[in-house]
This record gives sequence, structure tokens and C-alpha cells, in this order.
Amino acid sequence: MIPNASDLEIFLVTSDRITQPDVLAAYLALLAPEERVRHDRFLNERARHEHLVTRALVRTTLSRATGVPPEAWRFTANSHGRPEIAAPAGFEHLRFNLSNTRGLVACAIAQDRQVGIDVESLDRGADLLEISDRFMAPAEAADIRACPEADRAHRFFTYWTLKEAYIKARGLGLSIPLDQFAFDLGDPSVPRVTFDPALDDDAGRWAFARYQPTGRHLMAVAVERHPGEADLRPRIHRVVPLVGDPVPVEPTAPVTTIKDDDPRSARPHMIV
Repeated sequence: MIPNASDLEIFLVTSDRITQPDVLAAYLALLAPEERVRHDRFLNERARHEHLVTRALVRTTLSRATGVPPEAWRFTANSHGRPEIAAPAGFEHLRFNLSNTRGLVACAIAQDRQVGIDVESLDRGADLLEISDRFMAPAEAADIRACPEADRAHRFFTYWTLKEAYIKARGLGLSIPLDQFAFDLGDPSVPRVTFDPALDDDAGRWAFARYQPTGRHLMAVAVERHPGEADLRPRIHRVVPLVGDPVPVEPTAPVTTIKDDDPRSARPHMIV
């Protein structure tokens, strides 16, 4: 259970390790009809697998927090695509956000506050300089360009995950121009943000943290801060949906490389 509104929890799944047919069949059985239709539309097998694991993760995460059966959840999306709880009624205080990339799925859950999360793979092929010059704030783009080539992808995706986490927490998607807010990474433990006046937001409203969950992934989380709160330190867990219990991972300080171990056996007992 999430004991109070100040808690933020993050659940991570190493999705490419979930290959057992009985586990995947159990995930399929959780899907609502509209989720199953979307699942079946994926032509790419990896994308279909990531979608299935993501849906299983959000359902089981919400169920662990509430006691509601995982198959009972129904979801909707706001006008910018942010997923929200549609049913059962009575859980309007719960906020969650999802992200997946090649090999990793993440779910953040909080109460009575907006939250956004993003995970990215460092081995994504892209012209990082062109993207940063085109979309990021000038100071961010200059910082990325000044990085040695060997470090450039890490710096680019550090900024990118923070930006994605923020716009997802706002629930406004890419209607927020990415160059209207900028992060300062001078203090590696606490990313700081500044907003263009046109964006009409207050930096004191938000807390951010960033992590390296595996050797090839970066993650950032943005969470709405209530008045008087200090910087938040999420509790992070590794989990295989429907299989065993979540395993806390330490340390929880920002800018942490989280040990990429799976403590479970290759074929654990499935909880149904």
C-alpha cells in the first residue's frame, strides 16, 4: 500500500527477461478488450511484447496499492494522451505514469500529485546534435554539443528524460515546446529547472530525480511538490508482474546506477 501522499514509488521491469509462455498468457488474460485490440495491432514483435508487459505492470502496480483485482481496471486518456484511471470509481487520488523503451518498462505511482516518468535506451540511433539544436533550450543544446563524443548520448538522454518526465507530469504532451524550459545539471544530485514566462509554471512546484537503472538505460521522474516539502526520494523496486513480490533496490539517491540484478530464478512460481 502507498501509506501517504508524500510517497512516490517506481516499479521497474526488465522486459526482455520475461519469456515464459505461462506468464505471458497470464498477462494477456488481464487485458481489457480495447487493450487486446491494440496489442494485436502491433506488427513488431518486440513492440507487442513491451506493450503487454507495460499493461501488466500498471494493472498489478495499481492492484498492489489498492487491493482491486488487476483485471478490474479500466483506463482512459486525456486529450493529450496521458493515461488515467476510468474505473473502478473512488481512486481519483491515484496518479500513475508509464514509460517503456527497449528492454525496460517503468511505472511511477503517487497520490494527490501529478507524476511523470521517462526511460530511454542509450543505444538508440539518432542524430543527437540535430535533435538538440532543433528542440532543446539553447543552453542545453550547447552543453550537449560541448560534450566529448563518447559522453554525448548520456548527456543528451539525461536532458531528454527530464524533459519528457516533466511534460508527461503536466499531461500536456508535446503541446509544451521543449525549448521553453531548461534544466541545469550543475548539481548532479538535484536537477534544477527554469521556465520561460510564456510557459506560466513555477519551478518550486516540481521535484526531479534521475537514475541509471541499467548500464544501457537512463530514467528521470518529475513529481508535483506540495508546499514545504523537501526534494523527494522515490522508493524504487524491481518486479516481474504476477511473479513474486517487488524487490527494493538501493540506493535511492538521485543520479544512481541501480544494480541490474534479477534476484528471481529463471522460472519462478506465478501468483494468480
